[in-house]
Order: sequence, then C-alpha cells, then structure tokens
Amino acid sequence: MGVKSVGKYIPMSSRKCRRMIDMIKGRDTGSALLQLQFSPKRSAKMIYKVLKSAISNAENNHDMSVDELYINRAFVDEGPTIKRFRARAMGRAARINKRTSHITIEVEEKGVEK
Repeated sequence: MGVKSVGKYIPMSSRKCRRMIDMIKGRDTGSALLQLQFSPKRSAKMIYKVLKSAISNAENNHDMSVDELYINRAFVDEGPTIKRFRARAMGRAARINKRTSHITIEVEEKGVEK
C-alpha cells in the first residue's frame, strides 16, 4: 500500500521538474531528501516539500516506519498554462506562456507485498 502526496499548480514547467524527479525515483527517502536538499535546481525545493509531505502522511496517517520508506512512484504532469502578453515594437504583442505542473510522489515501505 503506497502513500502519496500531490503538489498542484507549482509555478514551473514540468520538463524542468522531471529532471529532478528522474534522479530520485526508486531511492530510499533519506538519500532522496539529501540529494534534493543540496541540489542547486529551483525545482528541487518544490519536490523536497512534496516528498516531506508524503513521508509525514505515511508516518502519521498509516503508522509506517520512516527508515523503511522508499519512493515507489514519482511523476510530474502538466498543469494549466497561464497566458500573458508582452508589448513589442510597432504595436505588436508577444505571447508569454507561464507553465505550471503537478508533482505526485508515492512512498512505500520496503518488504511490503501488494
């Protein structure tokens, strides 16, 4: 049984978030938290918060041991794109897409069969 946490409407493109998510998939939560904590990427901070939330959900709501947790599934979906316009030369306008993403992380205890 996996415990998941979802971060919605994160103001960052899903492509940038997927780079960090791919680095922590399948790892135990302790090493994943360390890697995210010391990563210079901006997306690492957002993913760190979602992972901490998943760990807290497992500990408090399902009485799972924090030392035995690992990341079972982690993925990033695209959220809605906010469209803005910027003034350009000769009365024209250029479109700016402000992308958002939804981060989902599912943790599970080691040695637990489905």
